[in-house]
Amino acid sequence: MDERTVFFLSDQTGVTAETLGHSLLTQFNSRKFQQVTLPFIDSEDKARAALHKINASASKSTLRPIIFSTLVQDEFRAIVREANGLHLDIFDAFLATLGAELGEEATHEPGRAHGMSDIDAYMKRIEATNFALANDDGGISRNYDVADVILVGVSRSGKTPTCLYLALQYGVYAANYPLTDEEFESGELPDVLTAHKSKLFGLTITPERLRHIRKERRALGKYSTAQQVRFEIREAEKLFRRYGIKFVDTTEFSIEEISSRILDSTGVDRRVRP
Repeated sequence: MDERTVFFLSDQTGVTAETLGHSLLTQFNSRKFQQVTLPFIDSEDKARAALHKINASASKSTLRPIIFSTLVQDEFRAIVREANGLHLDIFDAFLATLGAELGEEATHEPGRAHGMSDIDAYMKRIEATNFALANDDGGISRNYDVADVILVGVSRSGKTPTCLYLALQYGVYAANYPLTDEEFESGELPDVLTAHKSKLFGLTITPERLRHIRKERRALGKYSTAQQVRFEIREAEKLFRRYGIKFVDTTEFSIEEISSRILDSTGVDRRVRP
């Protein structure tokens, strides 16, 4: 089956168009898509360049392209609407209806969703990210008093990327601590964790998935053997149950899903709303 080209158009980073577009495309499993993002379309020349690229793609295939657009300014939207493709304008779908309900017209001001218009929210994200980096893998900071959540689990179970996502997306102060043979052999958590037990949240993973991840990182040695990964996961889950730590299996979940489950389960407040 021929791949169908999908374009994500934006006057900023393209994150909004990509996020909604990807969510919709995942509902069509039998289709293959070649995805192209065209960000920062903030001039007539760039809009016409995008139009040319879309039409060039259309001329090479029997399947017309699909276009997800979050362009705000009317003159640029009018240009890309001339493209030979299925045009899905996300703002067209919602702004008029929302404006009618709110009793006012939309500003059509670009960059408000992901730009620097809210400097306070931006700085909260930066501060939370710095915290996550300083407290990665039981890092030297261990300033757990100000942590919103502390993720615990075996090595390569998804702690670091989840902490960074929580920081960048929601401004959450997330630390993480790797469980090792020391905890498994003693059957106890270190004092630095038990002092903040209410903030702990566990991540686990299936042995098969963990071994695959570890083999890509370090194929040789005990670290990625089937016996070792089974032992670590079994003992980690024992610790979770012994200390009453809520946990989630990350095997089948994306970082976004893991983060949402953590926030929902712990009740941690989002310092920043996307």
